[in-house]
Amino acid sequence: MNKKDILIIEDERAIVRILELEMTYEGYTFDSAYDGKEGLEKFHGSQYGLILLDLMLPEVSGMEVCRKIRKISMVPIIMLTARRDITDKVTGLDLGADDYITKPFEMEELLARIRAGLRHSQIRMTESKQLELSDLTINLLTREVLKQEDSIDLTKTEYDLLEYLMLNKGLVLTRDQIIEQVWGYDFQGDTNILDVYIRYLRSKIDYPYGSKLIQTIRGVGYTLRDQP
Repeated sequence: MNKKDILIIEDERAIVRILELEMTYEGYTFDSAYDGKEGLEKFHGSQYGLILLDLMLPEVSGMEVCRKIRKISMVPIIMLTARRDITDKVTGLDLGADDYITKPFEMEELLARIRAGLRHSQIRMTESKQLELSDLTINLLTREVLKQEDSIDLTKTEYDLLEYLMLNKGLVLTRDQIIEQVWGYDFQGDTNILDVYIRYLRSKIDYPYGSKLIQTIRGVGYTLRDQP
């Protein structure tokens, strides 16, 4: 699973460039997206410690991006916006944003808020070290997998694939998304390897227990969700 410190979702390229320079100088790893749709795609494709989210975005608004992310993740979100209306601030916080800073902002203040947000992210990760779906549990710290309290022995690749599916449970993931995140962007092998490892996982967490947590979405990819 690809993990980075910060996801920047901002449509003003000049601001993005400044933020990228500062993030690089501070030693943070990051990705950038220039609209809400791209931001959501990158969020679903990687794991981030914090999100810098502009309020006014093309394609999908910052408010809607925040709402969608909060449905599945408690990653800290700092909203960036030129709007100073208290109503926007309240709406953003009600949707789950952790912090709110208006443009133009002082970089030192933003960096201080980022440091605080990343500390909270680390605390949240420690507190929520387990992922659960139905009777399946993953401990992110020990990489232990339990099914109905049975310990499931997985190879590294099997675990990485299952962890990625669990982190995105309920979402339909394309074959390309899964291969890029589990095998890497430069993977040049047979893409059928994904189907092979899906079968391996099913033989360990589904078939022996009569469950169907790993579901095929024909023509698209796979999803991990509880049975109806």
